[in-house]
Amino acid sequence: MIDQGWQHTGMTRLVVTESMHVRKERMAELSDACIALPGGVGTLEELLEIITWKQLGLYMKPIVVLNTQDYFSPLLRQLEQAVEQQFMSSLHATLWQVAATPEEALRLAVETPPLQEPIRKFAAL
Repeated sequence: MIDQGWQHTGMTRLVVTESMHVRKERMAELSDACIALPGGVGTLEELLEIITWKQLGLYMKPIVVLNTQDYFSPLLRQLEQAVEQQFMSSLHATLWQVAATPEEALRLAVETPPLQEPIRKFAAL
């Protein structure tokens, strides 16, 4: 990303990693929660990966989807369909919360306690 000039130049600290995977691991380590804002395919990929990590017990912190102007509604519906068609346990739909406003997203991120026990045993169908 630096080679392309895509890094944010107004940051107080820039962490450079060897790969995108290491970047995501580092972000998860440093975070207190994950709030997904509307974005492109990279955002969607990161959101689904962090949900998967939580399902596997690799990330226990709150995940909040900020569904501004119903941006994530089609994805959320797809996840509901995965539960309905038994590709996912209904328990997995509790791994994230949905907020309509930035204020609600922050409140959920702060007030939602981390999972105390991994639910990876529910990853199998």
